[in-house]
Amino acid sequence: MIAPTHRLPVVRQCRLVELSRSTAYYRPREESEENLAVMKEIDRLYMERPTSGSRTIKSKLESRGIRIARSRVVRHMRLMGLRAIYPKRRTSSPGEGHKIYPYLLRGMKVTRPREVYAADITYIPMAKGFLYLVAVIDWYSRKVLAHRLSNTLDASFCVEATEEAIVRYGAPEVFNTDQGAQFTSEAFTGALKAHGVRISMDGKGRWLDNAYVERLWRSFKQEEVYRRAYDTVVEARKGIADYLRYFNEERPHQGLDNRTLTTYSTNENRCPRQHNPTRQYT
Repeated sequence: MIAPTHRLPVVRQCRLVELSRSTAYYRPREESEENLAVMKEIDRLYMERPTSGSRTIKSKLESRGIRIARSRVVRHMRLMGLRAIYPKRRTSSPGEGHKIYPYLLRGMKVTRPREVYAADITYIPMAKGFLYLVAVIDWYSRKVLAHRLSNTLDASFCVEATEEAIVRYGAPEVFNTDQGAQFTSEAFTGALKAHGVRISMDGKGRWLDNAYVERLWRSFKQEEVYRRAYDTVVEARKGIADYLRYFNEERPHQGLDNRTLTTYSTNENRCPRQHNPTRQYT
C-alpha cells in the first residue's frame, strides 16, 4: 500500500490512506535463533505425543536441559498452531461466517477414490523462520492430491490447494477437516459448496477423526523435515514437493504390506484397500 519509491513522499502517502507513519515504517522482528531452536524441539515433542499440553512440554524441555517459562511455551505453541488434543468443553460459539459442520465419516465405509478428501495444516521449521504446509489427501488411496506452503495462517493457501485437488482429480462427495479457523472460514467452506461437496469436520480435540493426514505428517516430519534445515522458501518448496512425490510413488507403506501407493485412478479395481474407520495404521 505504501511505496517508498513512489514520487509522493511517504508522509503524504500515509495521510492519503489515513495510516500512521510508525505503522508504515514498522517491520516485524524475526524470531531469534534460540526461539527457533526451541520451537523445533516443541514440534518434535508434539509429534511424538499430540496430547501434550504446554505443562507437559515444558517439563519435557526442562528434562532435556532447556529452561523455559510455561508462558513462553504457550506463545510458541500458539504461533505454531499447535493445540493439545483432548476433549474440551464448548465454551463459545463460532463467530459469524465460521459455522462448525458435523463429522460425517463415523461408521462410513469409504470404498472408492474421490469419495472423501481430507486436509490439514502443519508447521515447517526452517534454518531461519518457519512456514505452514497444507495437504489434501484422498482417504481411500491415501495419495497426496495437492499441497501449498504459506508464511501465514490465513485461508487462501488452503483454498488454493483444495481447488487444485478438485481441478486435477475431481470433486469428492465429502471433504473432511479439523475445526481450525482456516477451514471454518467462509472462503474455504464457500469453495467446497460451490462444487457441491458435503463438508465434514472433526470433533473438537479428536485427532483420530483425521488420523490419515496426521499419519502423513508423522512420516513427513521424521523422514524429511527433521533431517533438514531449509535455508530458503525455494529450497523448502522443492524438498517438500520431492518428498510428497516419493510418498505417492515410491515409499513402501506398512498398511499396504510394504507396497507403494498405486497411481491415483477412478477405477475401483486399481486402488489398494478399503477404509476401516476402526483400524489403527502405523
